[in-house]
Formats: sequence, C-alpha cells, structure tokens
Amino acid sequence: MRKAKGWTQQEVAEKLNISLNAYGHIERGVTHPNSIKLEKIAEAFEVDLAELVCDRNIFNFGGTQSNHHCQNWYDNSSSEQLLKLQHELEKAQLVNEQQTKEIEYLKQQNTDLRKMIDLLEK
Repeated sequence: MRKAKGWTQQEVAEKLNISLNAYGHIERGVTHPNSIKLEKIAEAFEVDLAELVCDRNIFNFGGTQSNHHCQNWYDNSSSEQLLKLQHELEKAQLVNEQQTKEIEYLKQQNTDLRKMIDLLEK
C-alpha cells in the first residue's frame, strides 16, 4: 500500500512520528503495532482500521492471511477500546459533576452579591 501511494518508508515513518527502523519492522511483520499505532497507520493511509488489519490486499501484518486472526484482533482491540472509552466517560462525568458544583457555587455568589448591592443602594 505504501508503494501504491508512492511513499518511501521514511515518509511513512515521519507521518507516524516513529523511526525508519521501527516502521520497517512493522512493515516486515517483525513487530506488531498496538491498536493506537494501527489507528495512526490507518489514518495516514486513509483507510478504515478493519481494512488495514484484515484485508490482505491492503496491509498484511505478520504474514497471516487468516480472517480468523483478524476477527480475534478486532475483538481484542474492541475490548481495549471499550475499556478506554469507559474510562474516558467516567473522567468526563467527574469533570461534569465538578463543573456543575462550580456553576452552583457561582450562582450562589451572584445571588449574594446582588443582595449586597441592594443593601448598599438603600
């Protein structure tokens, strides 16, 4: 796929912000990128992540031609992504709760200030 785009390994490595050696190992199947790196590779090549790892005509990590392998990877990746998303949701909910408390505090401060202004005007 890299050659079809006319890119060198160095160009792809730069797009992924990794060393030429690291990208070469990925391309040759010496190392297997984690799901985050795979997402970056898919983005760089402008393909869907599932296509990237499962379609042997696009990019074939580790020499496997098995769709079973792709399904297993996808299932594991989905579980990892689900856990990450749940964690992010929990963080967002905590931030939201804190912001709600801050808004209530500021509303109370505003009410108190208005009362003080009313008293001073009298």
